[in-house]
Amino acid sequence: MSRRLDGRIAIVAGGTKGLGAAISRRIAGEGAKVLIAGRDDDAGNALARSIAQDGGSAKFQHADMAEPDAGPSLVATALREWGRVDILAYNAGIFPQSPLADMTIAEWDRTMAVNLRGAMLAVQACIPEMTKNRYGRIVLTSSITGPRVAVAGWTHYAASKGGLNGFMRAAAVELGPLGITINAIEPGNIWNSSGPDTFSPARAAIVPAVIPLGHIGEPDDIGWAAVYLASDEAKYVTGQSLIVDGGQILPEWPLDAPT
Repeated sequence: MSRRLDGRIAIVAGGTKGLGAAISRRIAGEGAKVLIAGRDDDAGNALARSIAQDGGSAKFQHADMAEPDAGPSLVATALREWGRVDILAYNAGIFPQSPLADMTIAEWDRTMAVNLRGAMLAVQACIPEMTKNRYGRIVLTSSITGPRVAVAGWTHYAASKGGLNGFMRAAAVELGPLGITINAIEPGNIWNSSGPDTFSPARAAIVPAVIPLGHIGEPDDIGWAAVYLASDEAKYVTGQSLIVDGGQILPEWPLDAPT
């Protein structure tokens, strides 16, 4: 490890499983002290212990990012424990499937509350401390679904991720003069243990055929992208989205289509 984040203090919201766990591990592995936030206490505490056993520093705090006080509470904990907040990785997100014709207001509102409003409130909570230090790195987990492509049954999810990208770009304009960068990662198809059975055997057999690199991504592919955007290597990068999809959105035709 290059210890690119030595001495930094990070909050990883939605950091207990899947992509979030990979982000937490990689940021901790690069030297940051990490406050892991999520709703699964067992997974969060186990991850914090595992990071400590690997020589890192991490604590877990229960948090539902749909709750308005979740972001401020996490910032308060980081300040109490370590005296500073340098990095926010907002990975909290839900993706319940629901056809548009049958979608309820509750389903729409819950998705927006976690995926979009929670991100806004978490970012907002970090601004005073990051402004005081003239330093901040904010990394949002968006998706190719919404900003680039779409899937039937996930209109609420697509809208939330498209909104997250718009929020990120406008926030970058406001936060740049304060010394704070904000960027997004757009994962494609990634093996992710935290979600429902996204990859049935049939889908797992089909998806690689539409990805130029020929395989589904790993959570660490997102973890390393987060490390880059959280590090000083990306100090002149803000308001951008980094697509990590193995090239999935590039082909105009199916890869096996005749030319």
